[in-house]
Amino acid sequence: MISRRPTIDDVARLAGVSIKTVSRVFNQAPNVRGVTRDNVLAAADTLNYRPNLSARQLASNLTYVVGMLYDNPKIHDYISEMQYGSLQVCRGYGYHLLINPCRAESPDLIRELIGLHHQVDGFIVLQPLSDLQSLNQLLLENNIACVRVSQRPFDGFSWISVGDMDAASDMTEYLLQLGHRRIGFIVGHPDHGQSHDRLAGYRRALERNDIDFDDDLVQQGHFDYDSGCSCARSLLASTRPPTAIFASNDAMAMGVLSVAHEKGLDVPRELSVAGFDDSPLARHAWPPLTTVRQPIAEVARLAAQELMKQLQGRSEGDSHHCLQAELVRRASTASPALVPTTS
Repeated sequence: MISRRPTIDDVARLAGVSIKTVSRVFNQAPNVRGVTRDNVLAAADTLNYRPNLSARQLASNLTYVVGMLYDNPKIHDYISEMQYGSLQVCRGYGYHLLINPCRAESPDLIRELIGLHHQVDGFIVLQPLSDLQSLNQLLLENNIACVRVSQRPFDGFSWISVGDMDAASDMTEYLLQLGHRRIGFIVGHPDHGQSHDRLAGYRRALERNDIDFDDDLVQQGHFDYDSGCSCARSLLASTRPPTAIFASNDAMAMGVLSVAHEKGLDVPRELSVAGFDDSPLARHAWPPLTTVRQPIAEVARLAAQELMKQLQGRSEGDSHHCLQAELVRRASTASPALVPTTS
């Protein structure tokens, strides 16, 4: 192993290519073979080599920075996983990752993005920003490389989605199989595409099992703990409360657990609780939370890889990848307790 700081010569030697080829890889030349590029990046990673960013910028007029745009900073675990997955790929291509929180409802959003795009070579855009018509149109009209993480397509953009409808349907089916017939559902933020898909999955499972959809069992949340608490209180205050509550993310499910404990309810004997995401909160909750595991880091890696392809001229920018989520059964769900009969 090299004890001094590795150089481009060391990378070329380990990869078995010329220095010029290494330079072409790190300068995003479009006509380098994929196998060669992968070998050079693997050699650079092995040696912990990082190219001189300033020199590259001067030589190529590129910033070698990728911007990640997101809203709703309250969903910390999701954002952290997205950053981690994207950063892994960006570093392999010699790029930095710029994290930029935005407010979808801000009147200055478009002006802010116009100024920001001169600092980056492309964007990874998360929901709900990725579903904003005005923002997508701005990126398209200015020919800015972009990959959207979204449940909905937009012509001209590559996008990464998750099979949220199927996952929510599977969770609801699981609760029905346990014997629950009154299943409360807490919808996520109304501006997020996945909120609508998860609600649709819940409704689909009820329909398949010939159970009527009941508006009284559905509450509008905002993907945060506080809204989970308020929605749980409303559901449990009903004259016919649910025996199970399925929240559209783990943060809201944690709110449901908190209210259940506050009311002295035994989870899961008296109330089953399920979430969505499989954040660290889900594993450390008491009882551990039944949830849907989203492949968040993989979504981020795919988004970053697709963006790198665009920046290298290897993609037209209109691909779509849909990843599947996984149901994770834990101790927060069980068959409902039998109600004693009276003679």
